[in-house]
Amino acid sequence: MPSASTGASTTVVASSAAAPDTTATAREVVPVDDRLTPGGPGYRRMSLALFLAGVATFALLYSTQALLPLVSADFGVTASTASWTVSAATGALALFVLPLSALSERFGRRTLMTASLAIAVTVGLLVPFAPSVGWLIALRAVQGAALAGLPASATAYLAEEVRPKALITAIGLFVAGNSVGGMSGRVITGWVAQEWGWRVAVAAIGVIAVGCAVAFRLLLPAPKHFTAGSLRPAVLVRTVRSHLANPLLRRLYAIGALFMTVFGAVYTVIGYRLTDAPFSLPQGIIGSIFLVYLVGTVSASAAGKLVDRLGRRGALYLGGATTAAGLLVSLADALPLVLLGLVLITAGFFAGHAVASSSVSHTAKEGRAQASALYQSAYYLGSSAGGTLGAVAYHSGGWAGTVALGLLAVVGVVGITVAGSHAARTRRHPVAVQH
Repeated sequence: MPSASTGASTTVVASSAAAPDTTATAREVVPVDDRLTPGGPGYRRMSLALFLAGVATFALLYSTQALLPLVSADFGVTASTASWTVSAATGALALFVLPLSALSERFGRRTLMTASLAIAVTVGLLVPFAPSVGWLIALRAVQGAALAGLPASATAYLAEEVRPKALITAIGLFVAGNSVGGMSGRVITGWVAQEWGWRVAVAAIGVIAVGCAVAFRLLLPAPKHFTAGSLRPAVLVRTVRSHLANPLLRRLYAIGALFMTVFGAVYTVIGYRLTDAPFSLPQGIIGSIFLVYLVGTVSASAAGKLVDRLGRRGALYLGGATTAAGLLVSLADALPLVLLGLVLITAGFFAGHAVASSSVSHTAKEGRAQASALYQSAYYLGSSAGGTLGAVAYHSGGWAGTVALGLLAVVGVVGITVAGSHAARTRRHPVAVQH
């Protein structure tokens, strides 16, 4: 079986008609790439399976985000305390994604993804019964840790089983599933909570996630190009050190964290803003605001075409600029402009995330699961930091404080991308750049 890090192929040997032993036999070796490709057998099943996995992951991970005002009221806690029901989940995911990615190198991507979803949906059915905010935060942390096995394993699975030219599109579809999960989870919980409270709303998400997990396991094709690796700590440390020594990967990790800082801050706080004057919207309407995630589904799916036209750095510039424009537009106190701002923020974020995530898989030639895990760790640390800092900024300076935090993160994205462009020019024309 070929190495998972070098791409997989099978070999077809064609020989001439039988000839006497004394006559040389003509042989032609033709490599055949049997990895999945759009339109080919298994590609649709794989795409749907990982799409559903993405739906379940984001629906569970952010199941309390649209409900934070209700959680605050039920337990009598502040917005910053309630925000930990989101930050604990994303923070635990960030901490566990690297060690669980090592397990995927040993036991297989599909096995680990299945186990992660099974544990996460089980905990999801327990979350509605949390007797205190402390228990709720603890259960959410366990749920996030369980989900950590899915993101890095999914991108590693795609890198091994999908042809390189289709990789960005395939990862874009997985990210699109994330956006649909994030959207549906918030919309469903908003309307259900308005009628029956936040506990029933979270329980509904748990039931939906169970269905997604079962369908995922039934649909996902068995891997053909996975090669089991070692669980030895020294091997893991050496692989991680190698990835962190790569300047391009370091930049991509930072970009993912900064993009998610913006997104985590905005969507953690937006429920409080729309509940307060001058909007004073009911919970069901606030949940429906998250339909703008559909924009993220489109922008993530289109990431491959965007890179073809603008290049990777050009696509990142566009994602950052779109996100910044959305933040500025959202400062208005008119609901249509706030919605427009959310649309732009969501489109820019998902496009930038899809480009950065696929670039990690493209860049790493060995230890792809660890490379993706480091990206996911940085990404969800950004989410955790964004949720907590966004709530603090909102408490201190209102929505303008949250926007200022987001703009600072976007400036970081642009600055890192500029540094990457300069580094690329230096490698191509070292003498010219020095002078």
